[in-house]
Amino acid sequence: MDKVGASRLRWLTLLIWFFFIVKLAAASRKIFQSENGKSLGVRLHKHHHRMVMDNGLVQVTLSSPGGDITGIQYNGIHNVLETRNREGNRGYWDVVWNSPGNHIAYDRLKGTDFNVIMEDEDQVELSFKKSWNFTNGNSSAPLNVDKRYIMRRGSSGVYLYAIFERLEGWPDMDMDQIRIVLKLQNDKFHFMAISDDRQRIMPMPRDRISGEPLAYPEAVLLTNPTTRQLGGEVDDKYQYSCENKDNRVHGWISENPQVGFWMITPSDEFRAGGPLKQDLTSHVGPTVLCMFTSTHYSGKDLNTKYRNGRPWKKVLGPVFVYLNSISSLEDPKTLWEDAKDQMSIEVNSWPYNFPQSEDFPSSDRRGTVSGQLLVGDRYISDKPMWASYAYVGLAAPGGVGSWQRDAMGYQFWVQANEEGHFLIENIRAGHYNLYAWVPGIVGDCRYDVIIHIQPGCDVQLGVLVYEPPRNGPTLWQIGIPDRTAAEFFVPDTYPTLMNKLFINQSTHKFRQYGLWERYSDLYPKHDLIYTTGISNYHQDWFFAQVPSRFQLYCCIAQEHGKSHISSHNMADQIRDRKCHPEDWKLYAPSGLGISLRF
Repeated sequence: MDKVGASRLRWLTLLIWFFFIVKLAAASRKIFQSENGKSLGVRLHKHHHRMVMDNGLVQVTLSSPGGDITGIQYNGIHNVLETRNREGNRGYWDVVWNSPGNHIAYDRLKGTDFNVIMEDEDQVELSFKKSWNFTNGNSSAPLNVDKRYIMRRGSSGVYLYAIFERLEGWPDMDMDQIRIVLKLQNDKFHFMAISDDRQRIMPMPRDRISGEPLAYPEAVLLTNPTTRQLGGEVDDKYQYSCENKDNRVHGWISENPQVGFWMITPSDEFRAGGPLKQDLTSHVGPTVLCMFTSTHYSGKDLNTKYRNGRPWKKVLGPVFVYLNSISSLEDPKTLWEDAKDQMSIEVNSWPYNFPQSEDFPSSDRRGTVSGQLLVGDRYISDKPMWASYAYVGLAAPGGVGSWQRDAMGYQFWVQANEEGHFLIENIRAGHYNLYAWVPGIVGDCRYDVIIHIQPGCDVQLGVLVYEPPRNGPTLWQIGIPDRTAAEFFVPDTYPTLMNKLFINQSTHKFRQYGLWERYSDLYPKHDLIYTTGISNYHQDWFFAQVPSRFQLYCCIAQEHGKSHISSHNMADQIRDRKCHPEDWKLYAPSGLGISLRF
């Protein structure tokens, strides 16, 4: 072989070895996490005021009997939680509550009774209970809470769930928020990932302190941030909210060492408000949240009032706190891709078969509902149409659309296929109504018959036909009834008040701070006027309801043979007899679409 051939062979050999080593390194992480964890098994170390679960991959320390997470050791990091916080302010459950007529209060749900539920080499499950009785009065929320933590062999993380209960005859209360909070080391975790298109380096907590406060406490203009390129941007935790149906995994990445910390929520069955309810995810802290119930984006329209001494019990979770790591030579975003893979594993494993509480039923103690949904609208088609990609769900019995206000029961949602066929699996035993809505079709569907789910049942509903509300053919329509405002006009924000993450992102442009002020810029002297047949809702219909000096009411007037919609001051219009009071209608929420039929 000549020198050139020998040289090429050496380079080819080196290249093959390089790729082999890279693949081996990637595989070795998985092998280490599984085999090493299996060889060690799960161990529980009991101390006077703390319990430590350890499976060789992750070590979790819990206060006893309080049940707070005080430490998580992983991949050489002694504690990924913020050690400068006191132990009770690192990882905890809490609720926001009040008795009627009183101020709101926070309850950290500190346990008073500790028990080992299960302990062997394959799994440890711990219980930390908080009990209430009438002697407690208003010093704590009138709830019994059983916080559970599970560590499994070979699992790179810890599972969390809780059983909330109110007994018959207990005093009235409002419970506006239930969540898990985890606070990470702020000198390590700087990169946050919410979704494929919402990932960025985040400000430090001190950057918010030194910044300029804006219209509400959560929004701050960064004036002198630690990371200089963030200067002039707005930080606002609400910009990272997410709809329940899309909120499966979010978290943070540490650069040195390269470690990911993720909150994985494998099911929505225990969340409030249904699949479209938005809520918080992660934000500056660095803080990781798991929101079960909140009045964010709904206010008190979400029914969080527990009244008349009615008994209530609900299991929240399990959710999975997942940790992963890579070598310093690899792309840190690999951690995000791995977290998504783990999320898929958790979703496909739902409902879990390992929680020990009798209140969490396994798959064989649940039921199934199936059917086909059609749309019967003779003004569109002589024959019933497929309810293509309809959202179909089971929730507590109630009125049309009541699922959007329900926080107390369980909900089970799926998206139908193109032909409107749906299959809802793993439904808890109970009584439900079936609800649905169809993208592009006005209104909410409710199947009037109560559906009774028994363990192991298979309810086949056959063909259901939804008839949208209408009084005649559609003459004109503004927008698309698809539960979003994406088709309407979203203005650019002010250059001095932007989040650069959302530049050139049409999907998330509406999240920019201060867009409500842009409405007054666009309509300084009068409110929006939309002329059917001429105006284009993509450009001429503002995407959101905003306050102005005019009351936001709609008047239908006829001018020169054309229909107009305009926001005007109702009192002036009635006084000037330009519009009859019966013509006034509240402005419909953006994204539902407005259809007038005559």
